[in-house]
Amino acid sequence: MNELSGAVIPQTSAGPATPAPGVRGLTAAQARIRLLTDGPNLLVPASAGGRWLRWIGPLKDPMVLLLLVAAPTYLFIGNTTDAIVAFIAVVPVAAVGWLLEARAERTLERLRQVTAPTASVWRDGLEERLPADQLVVGDVVSLREGDIVPADARVLELTQLSTDEAALTGESLPVHKAVGELVFAGTTVSSGRAVAEVGATGARTRHGAIGTLLFGVKEHTTPLQRALGRLVRVLGILAALLCALVMAIEVLRGHGFGAAVIAAVSLAIAAIPEEFALVYGLYLSLGAWRLARDKALVRRLPAVETLGSATVICTDKTGTLTEGRLAVTQLCVHMPGPEGELALAQAAVRACEPDPFDPLDRAILQYAGQRGLDPERLHREALLNDWPFDGIDKYLTHVWRTADSSTVVASKGSLEGILAHSTATENERIWAHAKNEELAANGLRVIAVANGLAKHGPTGVRESDEAVLRFAGLVAFSDPIREGVADALAECSAAGIRVIMITGDHPATAHAVAEGLGLEHQGSDGIDLIASGDELDTHDADRFERLISSTNVFARTRPEQKYRLVEALRARGEVVAMTGDGVNDAPALRAADIGIAMGQRGTDVAREAATMVLLDDNFTTIVRAVRDGRRIYDNLSRAFAYLIAFHPALLIAAFLVPLLGKPLLLLPVHLVLLELLLHPIVSLVFEADAADEDVMRRSPRPSGRSLGIAALWRPYMVGLTLAGGVVGGYLGALSLGWPVEQARALGFATILASQPLLLMVERSPHAPFWRTGLRPTRTLIAAIVAVIAVLLAMVYVAPLADLLDLEPFAPAAWLVVVLVSALTTLWSEPFKRPLG
Repeated sequence: MNELSGAVIPQTSAGPATPAPGVRGLTAAQARIRLLTDGPNLLVPASAGGRWLRWIGPLKDPMVLLLLVAAPTYLFIGNTTDAIVAFIAVVPVAAVGWLLEARAERTLERLRQVTAPTASVWRDGLEERLPADQLVVGDVVSLREGDIVPADARVLELTQLSTDEAALTGESLPVHKAVGELVFAGTTVSSGRAVAEVGATGARTRHGAIGTLLFGVKEHTTPLQRALGRLVRVLGILAALLCALVMAIEVLRGHGFGAAVIAAVSLAIAAIPEEFALVYGLYLSLGAWRLARDKALVRRLPAVETLGSATVICTDKTGTLTEGRLAVTQLCVHMPGPEGELALAQAAVRACEPDPFDPLDRAILQYAGQRGLDPERLHREALLNDWPFDGIDKYLTHVWRTADSSTVVASKGSLEGILAHSTATENERIWAHAKNEELAANGLRVIAVANGLAKHGPTGVRESDEAVLRFAGLVAFSDPIREGVADALAECSAAGIRVIMITGDHPATAHAVAEGLGLEHQGSDGIDLIASGDELDTHDADRFERLISSTNVFARTRPEQKYRLVEALRARGEVVAMTGDGVNDAPALRAADIGIAMGQRGTDVAREAATMVLLDDNFTTIVRAVRDGRRIYDNLSRAFAYLIAFHPALLIAAFLVPLLGKPLLLLPVHLVLLELLLHPIVSLVFEADAADEDVMRRSPRPSGRSLGIAALWRPYMVGLTLAGGVVGGYLGALSLGWPVEQARALGFATILASQPLLLMVERSPHAPFWRTGLRPTRTLIAAIVAVIAVLLAMVYVAPLADLLDLEPFAPAAWLVVVLVSALTTLWSEPFKRPLG
């Protein structure tokens, strides 16, 4: 933090309009020099590297590279039509990559604009509005109620200034400021006015330090993305070796270099499961659309899949588990009775601002109105003196002239401040301290109120006006728990998801909220399951590990501690979801497997750092999103099993047939048609299927099971038998003297005919297909009709058949197609086992 300088100006009851003499800020020339030296007031500097890199990235996709090799090769050997088809096929594959890259590019853009877009700055002795990024150290700025503080600054003058620092610190209540105290960039002026001198800008502010930390946090890949990556790498290495072998064999046989390249490219396209990425993107896009209808806006598509694997949800308290608003829950007077409570309520109203911005004042006025008082009538009285908030004793005082010409004095603030500036008996003081501790232990915010009648009118001197004050009582506030949150937490428990509350509030407040939600406080090892952020700084590794493994509530946490918590949980193998709404949550949101920001109360930084935004700020929406995430995960796994069952047929046909010296069964155009068009479209049948009945009654799926041989052995084996049927039929047709185009049509027809059967088989992965695989849906019927129509068109529509190098075969051979498809796909039904 840069050293803050400037004169200290006494607080006055009049609001500051201009800085006091001698505090006129910088000259324009001084500001220009400092701007060149320190740089603009931006939280995160622009990223290095040109945007052109976004256009290159998708061109590295394996399928794109293979098609870019195949197209010119076709041109070289004179196959113009196939070359055009290969070039056209590049476009949809690359387009998907470009769209995803564009989404990622916007992640930090809002960070650079999070401070106020403009600020009131004093330059050359005159006040002017300037872009906030032009502020420099030493500038004097004016702040008014509702303003966003543009930089870290020290207060020079003020009138009843309080700022909302919840976005920065997690503290749910406004913070009252005094002369000489700091206000921080990105916080909001809740009430009052001030003049302050800038002491830090950009990344050197507290806000900017969090932004810089966020900038350095890398996003994590999801379990399924990692599994897909492993599968593609293994198959890529295998493809490279086989391609080299096939090319060498083709050249040695004298088939020519062009033919050898086409054979190798066909093999590579068959080996690399490019449609997996397309199906993955389609499922996540449709899942994101469904979640948006349920008030959960997905900003980065992998979040859709990750929701189904979440094992821990780290949630903020204010505005997430609670409503994020103050409400008066209790008026406490030493001698209970209607008259005492009425006097306390009237005094509390008179100590509030008319039409306030401060949530505490608004809660008092709302409560008073509900109890039959008329706050507007009381505030129509003449306000004679408005003594500002005292930063030392934490209280303020108002002096009013009532309708009957009486002079009434009312004060509110901390218990210590009110007792120090009012009269109270010893019994009242003892009772007040005991009651305050009792209410605070229940997680309530407490203020004290005093009032008095000035018989001789206002004096114009604060100490004299306050001499008539007498202690009136205490007002207790709560932040109500959101409706439905307790049920949502119970559902998380049934689903095997651990919920951890992380808050910047006081431990007593966190304790009360946790108790109201049914979160346990005591572990089996006897340690308290509510810990403060300071305990996370312990150097005792065993203590830290125990906190991570068994503590459910963390209070008074700092931004770097939230981040450390998330990283520690992930290091234990947990799939972590983190909810939050403030700037202080942003690094942890980015570090988590899935960051969930609040859409209504959340800051721009939190929303931009998150992978998902709750449009209704409702914790129950998270549970619905997890439920749908699990459905998407299940259906995506079934779609992948369907695709895996096809790849052995494609790979073996592309490898074995050239080795036997026979013409290619599958040309690149056939593989592109299957992998980029038919397979992704047919796979959408699974996406529309409803969730299993027990989807929220089972533990999260272990990430290691994704796409592993142990988990998908049956689809692999089905694929091998299908490959045998397809290649056997093709080679048998050639041995009978069929033309290559007819034999190829027979093999291609067998592949297509097996698709509807595999759909039904994989829709019911843990029970015979006639249980749930035959359950009709519109997408299933449409997919079956589409496959049959495409199959017939490819064989019998002459222009299409010519494009694909196919010819119609004898009608009787259709019986062979149907029998081979059925036998090679349905044999595994007796080997299915129930899940778990």
